[in-house]
Amino acid sequence: MINPSSASEPQVRESEAVAERPQALDPGEPGIVRRFLAWAQRADAEGRADAVSALARAYLYSDLTPETRAEAALGLTAALDDPSTLVRRALAEALASAADAPRHIVLALAGDQSEVASVVLERSPALTDVELVDCGAAGDLAAQAALARRPRLSPGVAAALAEIGRREAVLALAGNLEAELPASALWRIFERFGDDAETREALASRGRLPPALRNELAAATARSLADFAARCDWLSPERAERIARDAREQASVTIARSSEGEELGELVRRMRDAGTLTVAVLMRALLSGDRRFFIQALCEISGLSERRVAAFAANPAGPGFAALYEKARLPLAFLPAFRAALAGVEALRPARGDKVSRALAERVIEACERQGGAGLAPIQSLIWRLAAEAAREDAREFAQGAARAVPPLIAAPRLEAPNYAPLLIEAVAAALEDFEPPQDAPAVALNPEGEEGSAPRALLLEDMLAALADAA
Repeated sequence: MINPSSASEPQVRESEAVAERPQALDPGEPGIVRRFLAWAQRADAEGRADAVSALARAYLYSDLTPETRAEAALGLTAALDDPSTLVRRALAEALASAADAPRHIVLALAGDQSEVASVVLERSPALTDVELVDCGAAGDLAAQAALARRPRLSPGVAAALAEIGRREAVLALAGNLEAELPASALWRIFERFGDDAETREALASRGRLPPALRNELAAATARSLADFAARCDWLSPERAERIARDAREQASVTIARSSEGEELGELVRRMRDAGTLTVAVLMRALLSGDRRFFIQALCEISGLSERRVAAFAANPAGPGFAALYEKARLPLAFLPAFRAALAGVEALRPARGDKVSRALAERVIEACERQGGAGLAPIQSLIWRLAAEAAREDAREFAQGAARAVPPLIAAPRLEAPNYAPLLIEAVAAALEDFEPPQDAPAVALNPEGEEGSAPRALLLEDMLAALADAA
């Protein structure tokens, strides 16, 4: 049995300190807060942080008497002068989520070092919008980023942060899907950091953007990719610019298709101000079956009401449409092409979407060829490009559908010999021996007369085999 008197002096002091440490606050015991704080003054930083956190929780959640609560508030206020950020951060963590935390303490913590301030700036409901804006203006990057991550951030604070925030803070703001960002804040973010790919991606990830802004994001992304390709010498500058322009125009038509009312009007206005409301965009929209975008564009350019423009567009062959077209200052030489496109939309009624109708494009090309004239050459060249784009898109869809519907017929051989045609012929022949057409496959032969027959699909492969043999 150990004699208590034989215990070492450090052990005795440690035992006394543990016995002296208050384990909990008793709401009915007077002066407990004073003794609590007296102990905290002799403790190290970690001990003081634990003490302050416990005192703050007692203030918020215990049924203290008015005298004890007043003492606790004084003790928490005194902790603001603690030299250790560990203590002040513990105080911030304890009070950050409480709506009834002492406002003077929360406000002082919000103006502390960013390690402390970021806790209350991100979470505290006790701070007003005016105080949040002031803290964001005076705070460093960490404080601004914490403010940007704040859930249910008000539109006023979001707009201020979009105006004054640094890049990383604005990036966090754009990625905060719980924050209510007004359109003005979204536009300001794009104006300040639209050249940054991460910021564009964060903006594009938001569920609801103004169509005009989404169009600008697409245009900026296309420009960025084109510049990168040109710098890497992958494409000539002219080719890169052409690709970027085509991508921007296609994106504009796609975005316009999902826009309604005033949003469509804003899209058209901004495109006009930016110089991107071009003949190519208008023709692409028509060839995609979108008369509404074309009508809205002519309203913006001519200044006429939508009702009058729609009435003129309904009769593209009439003099009213010709007068409207001239008032819009579109190239007079292209008038037959736009007349044919409007008439084709009415006749063919293609599905309104973001893809050019190949049938409609070919119809407009035929009309331009019948009209003749050197002035139509530029617009014909444009429509041919759009028709080729539509043909490639149709081919992609056909190939993807065929790949899903029918299993591969031929296993690709190893083509190591210089003349690999015999190997390919052998592979095709082997495939023909075991191939049975699917039961639901159409039995249509492609005979020279273009008439339907009943030959199975294997005949097509035999013709291919014969051609390969001739080539070998």
